[in-house]
Amino acid sequence: MQRNASKEQVIAAALRAFHVYDDLRLYYITDAYDSNEKELDGPFPLQNLTRKDGRTAIFLRFRSPDPESGYIKVYPGKLGNIDGHQVIPVTSDDEVNDVMERALEKFGLDPSDVMKYRLSEVSLDKGSVHERPMDNQESPWELIKNIARESIRQKELTRFCLRQKEDLQSSSVALFVGNLPPNLSQRQYEMLLLEMLGKPYKFRDLGPIYYEYGSLIISYDNADIAVKCFYMLRETIYDDKNLLVLLLPNLLPDMVPRAIRPLLVFVNVKSGGCQGMELISSFRRFLNPYQVYDLENGGPLPGLYVFRHIRDYKILVCGGDGTVGWVLQCLDNVGQDSECQSPPCAVLPLGTGNDLARVLRWGPGYTGGEEPLNILKDVIEAEEIRLDRWTVVFHVDEKEETPGGNPGSSQDNTAIFVMNNYFGIGIDASLCLDFHNAREENPNKFNSRFHNKGVYVKMGLRKMVSRKTWRDFHKDIVLEVDNKVIDLPPVEGIIILNILSWGSGANPWGPEKEDQFSKPTHHDGMLEVVGVKGVVHMGQIQSGLTSAIRIAQGGHIRIKLNTEMPVQVDGEPWIQAPGEVVVLRSALKATMLKKSKGKMKRRNTEPSMVVSPMEISQDVPSSSGPF
Repeated sequence: MQRNASKEQVIAAALRAFHVYDDLRLYYITDAYDSNEKELDGPFPLQNLTRKDGRTAIFLRFRSPDPESGYIKVYPGKLGNIDGHQVIPVTSDDEVNDVMERALEKFGLDPSDVMKYRLSEVSLDKGSVHERPMDNQESPWELIKNIARESIRQKELTRFCLRQKEDLQSSSVALFVGNLPPNLSQRQYEMLLLEMLGKPYKFRDLGPIYYEYGSLIISYDNADIAVKCFYMLRETIYDDKNLLVLLLPNLLPDMVPRAIRPLLVFVNVKSGGCQGMELISSFRRFLNPYQVYDLENGGPLPGLYVFRHIRDYKILVCGGDGTVGWVLQCLDNVGQDSECQSPPCAVLPLGTGNDLARVLRWGPGYTGGEEPLNILKDVIEAEEIRLDRWTVVFHVDEKEETPGGNPGSSQDNTAIFVMNNYFGIGIDASLCLDFHNAREENPNKFNSRFHNKGVYVKMGLRKMVSRKTWRDFHKDIVLEVDNKVIDLPPVEGIIILNILSWGSGANPWGPEKEDQFSKPTHHDGMLEVVGVKGVVHMGQIQSGLTSAIRIAQGGHIRIKLNTEMPVQVDGEPWIQAPGEVVVLRSALKATMLKKSKGKMKRRNTEPSMVVSPMEISQDVPSSSGPF
């Protein structure tokens, strides 16, 4: 902020920074380093701030125009097809029953049935959702005022939810349990859980089981017993790891109004520094909090399970290309048991790389400058497209031993992967492997795109001066495309492309030109094979100075590796032993959301106005839904 900014400008900027949409007059600012915390007033409040270690700081505080009365939002919790929250006038003297009666009337329900309902305080904190049933003697207005005094951010993350008491008792309650050993039998999982819980707390159902992830769902008819089991399992340690246990909401089709297409949001908080946690908080303010899932807590599976009965919905993945692949892989596993088997996925790119996000027009990476509300609008307006996916099968020669280099190796020396973006062999994969190893050693140093590119350049220079080269690469492999052996030029590596973005936005295939190849797309059932001549050539491609060497185009690829080679599939590298690699079109499909062309350069171009919550709710198109 400039030192000559007015009080209104400072408050507006602070509210924007925390994505708070409210009346400026409800807030004031104080000097954080003044022991009396005196309110800052006057035309230029920033000019006389107290300094500490050469720095200044302010507090943003909430002040109700009438301390004895105000408004709160009450959200419906499984009240039929009731859509959206209601704004309820409240006073300091109003207790929970008073608020529930007014809310029932606003929702079009009978206020005389107030004893059949319960009001809960819902707190969204640190990526998780906590719901606390309120006592009848509590005052919701006094509660929200006390929270606002301590933290405006927490005030924005607190909601009130109205639920039927009988639903709390009679509904089936599901627990997600993770960090179990993978690939046990159903009977083994059942015995393991009963040993942890004891027979009095036996679950009604066990399943689905996500065997390869070591996680599963258990269900109870009694909510009180389910909560006790939740705490028991959460304190359980198995194989030196705490079990991951989540209480999952029960989302049914009749809870979603017709013509509404809800949005399921996944956020990878490890991508892009601290942006993930900020996005979780922001999206949970605009959406039902049970739509937004932190991938640190069980990955995509809990959210996909909650949405399994919803006939039509969209997904927003906040993370890198690896996160998108993770979500698509989990969809492959659970899709056949879900009403919506292939929900369209949008991408909010975090971190570095993000080649798939670039192709889908979502940009190189979220910078924090765009309002979350605008992102949600972009998801609504995005167009659906198909993304080809490919199965990559590695088969090691029987005479070879594979001591753990290949992450997917199995007892029969065959490993299978699904490819969404690209598959590299040779110098490209070798650099990718070096970068991967460096990031594994010091993950905290790799949150900056600028730093990552610098490390990549240094590794490339080392490759140039080292004795180890890939000049005989074209002699060490045999490439066959659509049953035709291809003569390789003298290249040091090949890249098999499904999308026309590689290496953080470069296009190795290059611009259109007159040759024997057809114009590629990511849904044409074809792959493009290109060659790179070395590190310098790769740098020129990434700088946009030249293109890779076009080698072939086809829908079925077979490669014979005569020696061990570095390989990478969608950025996951390893050393592959001699053998055969087959790339063929997968039966698994993905529906993606491509950002509308007119929206690509809109970032930070709209006026950042602080508006009221009511204006926001009217501004969001109804297709986004209450969920």
